[in-house]
Formats: sequence, C-alpha cells, structure tokens
Amino acid sequence: MARLGTKQELVRWLGMDKPKDAVDEQALPSNTEKNPDDWATGEESMTGAQASYLKTLCAEANEPFDASLNKADASKRIDALQQATGRGKSH
Repeated sequence: MARLGTKQELVRWLGMDKPKDAVDEQALPSNTEKNPDDWATGEESMTGAQASYLKTLCAEANEPFDASLNKADASKRIDALQQATGRGKSH
C-alpha cells in the first residue's frame, strides 16, 4: 500500500492548498496607475505629502503653487510638473 504522506502533502497533491477563486495577480492591471478622475477620494483636499512635493516642483518650474487643489487635481499637476522639470523619471 502506498503511503500518502502528511496531511499537508495530501492537501497540496489534491490542489486544496489554493483558494478556489485564486486570481493570477500578474494578469491584473496595477492599482498604482488608476486615473485620478476615478479616485473615490479625489475630491478631498490634497495630502500633506502632495502639497510638500507640489511646492517643490512649483518652485523648480517657477510656477505658482495652488493650495486649493484637491487630491486628484494635485496628482495631475504633479504629473505635469514632473514632465516639465524632468523629475520623477525612471532611471
């Protein structure tokens, strides 16, 4: 009679160690690339980190800083200023 091994080995052999609704996460789109217009919290005031970075970018680009921007608009402004200043590019 063949030995089945430990319970863990049997569970693995039967494929029961994987969730039934397992998803290949490599195939999913990245949530880091979500359009700011689609953010659930996009209308909230920009974060402190956004404000700080935006001030830096505005100073480098010699552009005015707008403290009234919401999270989504601040993100878009940061993207535009990164393009203008060359910051944020992957090396």
